[in-house]
Parts: sequence; structure tokens; C-alpha cells
Amino acid sequence: MMKYQPGIWDLTKLVKDPKSPAFQKQIKELEKKAEAFEKIKSKLNPKISSSKFKNILQQVEEISENMSRIGGYASLSYSSNTQSDEATSLMSRMSKLGSEISNKILFFDLWWKIQVDDKNAKRLMKDAGELTEYLAHKRLFAKYALSEPEEKIINTLDVTGISALVKLYDKITNSYEYKMKIGSKNKVLTREELTNYVRSTNPKIRETAYKTILGKYTENKGVIGEIYQNIVLNWRDEGIEIRGYKSPISMRNIGNDVDDKTIESLLAVCKNNSPVFQKFFVQKAKMLKMKRLRRYDIYAPATANIKEKNYTYDKSVKLVFESLGKFSSTLEDYARKVFNENHVDSEIRKGKRDGAFCSTLSPKTTPFVLVNFTGKSRDVFTLAHELGHAVHSQAAQDRSILVQDAPLPLAETASTFSELLLYDNLSDKISDDEKKIMLSEKIDDLYATILRQSFFTIFEVDAHKQIGNGTTIDEISKLYLQNLKEQFGNSVILSDDFAIEWSCIPHFYHTPFYCYAYSFGNLLALSLFQRYKKEGKDFVPAYLNILAAGGSKKPEKLLSEYGFDIRSPKFWQEGFDYVKEQVRALSSLN
Repeated sequence: MMKYQPGIWDLTKLVKDPKSPAFQKQIKELEKKAEAFEKIKSKLNPKISSSKFKNILQQVEEISENMSRIGGYASLSYSSNTQSDEATSLMSRMSKLGSEISNKILFFDLWWKIQVDDKNAKRLMKDAGELTEYLAHKRLFAKYALSEPEEKIINTLDVTGISALVKLYDKITNSYEYKMKIGSKNKVLTREELTNYVRSTNPKIRETAYKTILGKYTENKGVIGEIYQNIVLNWRDEGIEIRGYKSPISMRNIGNDVDDKTIESLLAVCKNNSPVFQKFFVQKAKMLKMKRLRRYDIYAPATANIKEKNYTYDKSVKLVFESLGKFSSTLEDYARKVFNENHVDSEIRKGKRDGAFCSTLSPKTTPFVLVNFTGKSRDVFTLAHELGHAVHSQAAQDRSILVQDAPLPLAETASTFSELLLYDNLSDKISDDEKKIMLSEKIDDLYATILRQSFFTIFEVDAHKQIGNGTTIDEISKLYLQNLKEQFGNSVILSDDFAIEWSCIPHFYHTPFYCYAYSFGNLLALSLFQRYKKEGKDFVPAYLNILAAGGSKKPEKLLSEYGFDIRSPKFWQEGFDYVKEQVRALSSLN
């Protein structure tokens, strides 16, 4: 039987040698294709035949696939060794090439969105097969599009406007140096390093770590608060006043291809279920032998007194295969394929990037997975998570590259579902102590990815409204503190220094209203898992079909075909019923 060892992935099927004439030829061919495509511009006409239109779409697919393979190779090489000058240089060159290719084919996208009338668009979409909804979604933006000269003005001003504000925020906050006393030594730490201390077993260290981060943002609240207010006003001016969107959040919803009603329903259910996590925080306080948790303690390891079990790499890989296989042999086969083709980079080495990810370059290429495996139970779940993404991509491998990827709110479905399958499989095989560690970590993660993210979004909705009506930075901080009070109730002691925490959340600055996608993806997977527990094997075909759809259908439409109404609070509540069960299970172990 095969024994799996941590190793490095094989990228040679993408590019044999980046210094070779063959690779240069690959680039030249791609550039030629893009230049040939540009010549279509003068022949474009809304009355074009559907066969010619199909041919144009095929060329877009081909250019996208070729660029994805070349750019993907550069990106994966760099992730594999961020210290390599060669990989860094290649990454820069390929980013520039990608931007040039995108600009060369952009005209077709604009033509389709703006210049094709509804009657001809309907005719052309009728024969577009799986790309019908993708093309329809693109045209949704036509309603909010401006004339070409106006769009050019906005693009030009964005460079020195909203993009410059975001860069400024990053530049200021990334230059922060945090001084913290650890033991007898004074250390200068980055935010990343400091965040590790938030999970310390020592309550004093946790408090100091938080105070050090929040203190730095409080010192600079004038400038970073002003940046946020201007980003919000820019978002409102362009989106509501100029383009005519209904509300600040509906701009993000339309981009994500979901209805406002779906997101309203999701956020309302999250708000109503905050007592579920409040119960967990009360329990966690008991586990930590504290009367009540402080906000500084919510990520404290609740099981520091229990020795954690280590897992070998071989055992971990086989456990994930087994968990997927119990559900569906198809999913297990997809996961095995990633290993059989040596598309996993799992060893820890200097220069390799931190964290974990799954990269799908094209429907014809088996996904690549990067993890940093240390043998902790968390690493086994990370492996299941990333292989879940790989399984999702392969389930949709018969789709066009334009619709293989699921839309953002559905993107975490298979990854979270795979973790749930692993936990289900493991819970019969481990001791109560190990179960305590896993359950506690799992509920911590569910809080961080569901409730916290939804309350972030609720704060953003209120902040955008308040800033639109004119407000001060201190009032925004009061609003955020109120948001935390609703989230934690009496389960956690809140100190006023957390009022400034909103300014530490880069998503608010970079991508307004992004955070609900985490809540959506995780609750969706939990709700589907609850259905699986009720229906057993009968549920498997529906789940595989949902994954196989990729991004070819609007989430509401896709899920309604299998009896799931995501506009209804009842659907989202099923996900919270699972969380309730887990909190109850942890309680019974204490």
C-alpha cells in the first residue's frame, strides 16, 4: 500500500523549463492569439450570427486557459520559494503579461455589456449553452454602466482616488512596529507575529497583545478614520449617486450574483442566533477556569491542559480519503488524483509561503494544493479543506474556464463540507480529550467565519449609512462597540479599547461588504450537511450536481433545483442547528 510522505509538487506539466525556448514560444503564441483577437473589434455587430459569437467565446476561453497555465506556473513557483530571485522576476513578468493580455481582449466584454441591445443579446444567449447565465450576469452591469468616456474618467480617477486611499491605508498600517514585552525581553513584532500571541495560553500575554495592536490604531485613528470615511463616501458617490445602485451593499450583491433578499435573510438569521455562540463562550470560560471571558480571551486555547495528539502525514492523507470515500467514491477519486499527479506541496521549508491554498488553473488541469504540514489535528483539517476546493474544481471540470469557478458565496461549500465529513469520521475514533480539543477549535472557527463575519457586515451597513449622513470617527467607534455588545451579550466582558477594532479590518477598506461571503459559504455547507444527516446516501447525487455546476448558475436558481430555498431564513437556520448541536456536544464532554 502506498505510503504518503511530505514533499514538493511537480510543475513540469505546466512549464518544463521557464528558461527554455519552448516557454518563450508558449508566450509568443499567446501574444499572437491576443493580437489576432483584437482584430475582431472592427467586425463586431449586435446582429452577428450565433455561430460567429460562439467562435469568439471559444477564442476567449482559449486565451484565458493559456494565460492561466503560464501565469499559474509563475505564481505556484513563487509560492514554492518566495526567496528565489528567479521566481520573483518571473512572477512580475507574468503579471505584466496578464495585464496586457486582459487589456487586449477587454473590448469584447464592454461591447457585450453595453453595446448589444436586449433583443440581440437574447438571441445570442439562446444558443450559448452553459455560458447563458454567465453572459446574462455580465449584462446586469449594463444597467449601472456609464458611457465609455465616463468609464474612462472613473478608471483614471480611481488610480489617484479610492485605489490610492487603499494603498495609503496599507502603507501606513503595514509600517506599524509593535513593541511588546515578552518575558524579560522587549521585542519589536509585526502584526502577524503579534496575532499569534492573541492565542497564547497566558491571559496576561493575550491582553497585552490586543492592547498593543489596538493602541497603535487608536494613536492613528485620525488619519485611518479619515481614509475610511472617504472610501465609504467614494463608494456611495459612485455606486448610488452616479451608477444608480439601490444601496451600498447591493453593489457587492450584484457582483456576487446573489439577491439582496438572500443576504438580508442570511444576516437576520445570524443576528438572531448570536445566543448560540454566547452559550459557547460561557462554556469556554468554565474550561479556562474563568468566571467570564474577556474579549481578550475569545481565541484562547481552551484545552491547553490536554496533550494534543500528533498525526503522521500518511495517516492524515488516508483519513481525508476515507472521510470523502464514505460519502462518495467519486470525491475520493478526485482527491487521490491530486496526489497521484504529484500536485501537492506539503513539506515545511525556508522560503515557502505560509498558510494553505488550492489553485485551479483550468478545467483541463488537476488542481494544485499547498499546505504546511506539522502533524497537528488542525493540519489534518486544513488538508481536508484544501482538498475540498480541489474536489469542487474537478467536479466542475467539464465546464468552460469562464464558469468552472463557483461564485464567491459558493466557493467555500466543498471545502467546509469536507472538513465536516472528516470530523464526522474522526469523532468515532478519538478519545474524549481529543474530541474536546477538536470540538473547541471547530466552534472557535465557526464563530470566526460565521457570526463574526456577519456582524462585520451588519456594522458596515450601519457605518455606510451613518457616514453618508455625516458623522465623526468617534461615533463610528461607538457604533462598532454597540455591534460587539449585541454580538456577545453578557457572555463576554467588553472593554472600550475594542471600539477602534473596526479600523484594523483590511476588508472594510479593500473590499466593502466582502465579509458576508464567509458566513454564506460556511452556513451553506452546514445546512447541506444537516440535509445529508437527514437524507443519508439519497443526498449524494444532489450534492455532486451542485458542485458540478461550478459558476454556471445563479446560486438561488442552482440550489432551488435541489429543493433548497436560500432566500428563506429556514434554510440558514438549519446551519445554526448544527452549531447548536456541537455546542451541546462540547458541554456533555465537560
